[in-house]
Amino acid sequence: MDDEDNIEIVDEIPSPDSAETASVVDGQKLLSSLDTSGEDLDGLVPGVALGDTESPSKDIVRADPLTQYLAEIKKHPPLTREEEHELAVKFRDFGDKEAGYKLIVSNLRLVVIIAREYQKNFQNILDLVQEGNIGLLEAVNQFDPFRGIRFPSYAAYWVRAYILRYLINNIRLVKVGTTQAQRKLFFNLQKEKDKLESEGFSPEAKLLASRLGVKESEVIEMEQRLALPDLSVDAPVRAGEDSSDYHGIISDNAPSLESQVADSQFAATLRATVEEFKKTLRERERVIIDKRLFTEDPITLQEIADEFGLSRERIRQVEARLKGELKTYLKLKLQLGDEGEILVGGE
Repeated sequence: MDDEDNIEIVDEIPSPDSAETASVVDGQKLLSSLDTSGEDLDGLVPGVALGDTESPSKDIVRADPLTQYLAEIKKHPPLTREEEHELAVKFRDFGDKEAGYKLIVSNLRLVVIIAREYQKNFQNILDLVQEGNIGLLEAVNQFDPFRGIRFPSYAAYWVRAYILRYLINNIRLVKVGTTQAQRKLFFNLQKEKDKLESEGFSPEAKLLASRLGVKESEVIEMEQRLALPDLSVDAPVRAGEDSSDYHGIISDNAPSLESQVADSQFAATLRATVEEFKKTLRERERVIIDKRLFTEDPITLQEIADEFGLSRERIRQVEARLKGELKTYLKLKLQLGDEGEILVGGE
């Protein structure tokens, strides 16, 4: 399965209604891996054999959680096509939880096989396995045994989707893949660079964008983001005990306390001035002020027109006049300029 297919399943969890669901998975390859009775799991942990777990040798290193997990899932042999179909029908049509459980545990090694593909990108493979197991649970819930598709082929689609989503969200503290195009770049950028270099081309941003089907600016942005490592603001600027951290040199864009107090005072004065202006208006005009101009959810002109028995156009004219009068009133009372700024000294 190539990386292009990997990316497509990350942006949106697949729909079981798609007849092409299993087409993204090399079913024969996966099934042949599962038919090895667990031999594919040996060698995952260097120096530890998973063969006879009932009577381990004294010379074997004490098993860590990963080794214990691999030994445990080897106890559940793969299912035949007929067994898969029978269990899936029982779970789907009759809600047989025992059948669903057997379908899951018999395919736990499939999750490990897929997780190993991404082990180089993430140090703790158990985290990947755990996330892939969630995808396996979802696959059991969505699987249609009457589509003529082997369950491992279908489940691999979901398992890979959940693992890739987890990688994108956790491989860095700063998120680097938040859109479909960024996810595509995240997984394929370096691979495409190597491919171009092997073909004798210079991997420039424009050529990479053309090959990957994204914008040139997105390639440049992703290259910059991947080139910069995550850095804690508590890290020292220089080596040494007396070195300050990055808190002291990173600019703070938040408004100063003086600015916040001034803004708060101006907002209070503005509200009071508007209330004074409203006292000079008739009821209809106050309704327009409250329900059209100073509200987060303004009502329509037609609703006000219906309330007072006037035409929509008439209400629009009154609203336009009120806006002009209010602007003039605020300029006089608060000494505001044409653009709303406060004039110094009343100028």
